[in-house]
This record gives sequence, C-alpha cells and structure tokens, in this order.
Amino acid sequence: MKAPPALELDLLALPKAVPDLRRTVRRHLGAPCADVQLCVTELVGNVVRHVGEGTPVRVRVARAGGRIRVEVADPDPRALPVLLRATAEDESGRGLALLDAVTLRWGVEQGVAGKTVWCELGEQ
Repeated sequence: MKAPPALELDLLALPKAVPDLRRTVRRHLGAPCADVQLCVTELVGNVVRHVGEGTPVRVRVARAGGRIRVEVADPDPRALPVLLRATAEDESGRGLALLDAVTLRWGVEQGVAGKTVWCELGEQ
C-alpha cells in the first residue's frame, strides 16, 4: 500500500501559529497524535527561541514504513539543537529531552541554505 501524501507547510515561526499548526497536523493524520503535535510544537518553538520569531520555516509530516517523520527546516545552519539535562531549578532546556523521550530517533541535517531538524515516531 502506498503511503498517503506528506503534509508540507511553509509558515512563519510565530507562537500564535502553533495552535493552528497542531490542528492541521491532527487533521492530516486523521487520528489523535499528541506526541506528533508535541514534536511539531517543540521544533517550531526552538526556531522561535533560537533563530528568531518570524523566521520562515517549512514543516513536513509524513508517514512511511510504520513511522511518522516530522521535519522543521529553517534558513539558519548555525543554530543547532543541543540535548540538555535541565535541573529542577532550570526554567527551560527540557524540550529536546522530552522530544528525545517520545521519539524513536531524531537528528539534524545541515545544508547550504539552512538546516532541517527531524524526528521519527511510531505510528500512533
């Protein structure tokens, strides 16, 4: 059976765009997908925090081989995500640890025109 087409969206990384993005992902997958929505939220949120609010991003969500792959591409090849171990007193730094906990794997692909941070989850 052929996998359904991927969801591909070009948008600006703005906090106010995230709720609509989460709803769009849910509609595209056609089922509850809290972990996928969490990953999309965290990856777009990282662009807002570390690259800049209003940065153009491409969000891609695709099913293949029993997995769901989430990708968020932005134009800054330098602001690479780093998995931190936040302490109880830290007010931030837990997002990638959470993403690491709910995904099968994740990584970064660097290119000339930016980077893509991706993660893969089992079908939900």
